[in-house]
Amino acid sequence: MDYLLVKHLHVGMAYLSISLFILRSSLSITASPLLQHKLVKILPHLIDTFLLLFAVLLMITIKQYPFFDTWLTAKLIALLAYIAVGSIAIKRGKTAVIRLWASIIAVLIFTYIIGAAKTHHALSWLALI
Repeated sequence: MDYLLVKHLHVGMAYLSISLFILRSSLSITASPLLQHKLVKILPHLIDTFLLLFAVLLMITIKQYPFFDTWLTAKLIALLAYIAVGSIAIKRGKTAVIRLWASIIAVLIFTYIIGAAKTHHALSWLALI
């Protein structure tokens, strides 16, 4: 597959994913019944599946892999943290305040992931200083 096509598909899915995360976490914080809507429950998983698929295709295309390239290792670890904190933000947080703070932390982790992807450095945005 063409590198630019895969890259743009991956980036597009990443931005769709964070947009849906922000929507879902907002619904969770406000205890909205819309959080239980079938589309709101299914679409993020579909988007995230394609995001992961394009990530794997991108790794193969650029021949860089986690545990061999530090920036991808850092990105993978941050992704696992994002998933854990995101779970607290949407499902597991006991109070709205906990879900709000988990949402903020998840968005900050996502921002780190974007920085690591753009700079190809584990320091993420700090590598630009």
